[in-house]
Amino acid sequence: MWFSADSNLMQAQEKGDIMLVWCSILFFLGVTAFLDSTFAFGEIFRTINSVLFMLVSLGLLVRISMKRRLRELETLRERVRELEQQLRTLEVKKRTSESVRG
Repeated sequence: MWFSADSNLMQAQEKGDIMLVWCSILFFLGVTAFLDSTFAFGEIFRTINSVLFMLVSLGLLVRISMKRRLRELETLRERVRELEQQLRTLEVKKRTSESVRG
């Protein structure tokens, strides 16, 4: 059981590291866009920077939507586990009440 908790923690840290990289890329693109507007590097640079910014933003949006779906799925799985446990408890109570009556 402790191994599972440790591996989940490591996975969460790795995911946090990935998000840090994504955010760093966006920050870098924002800085380069600011420098471009200040020093006028050229039209090609603006086009490349804007395309990269859109792709990274799209990647973040996809990742966030996947995380929402996964969180919802995990919540539903947890709820199913709870309901199965309640069902087992009710079945045990029913058997004990039947054995007392019988």
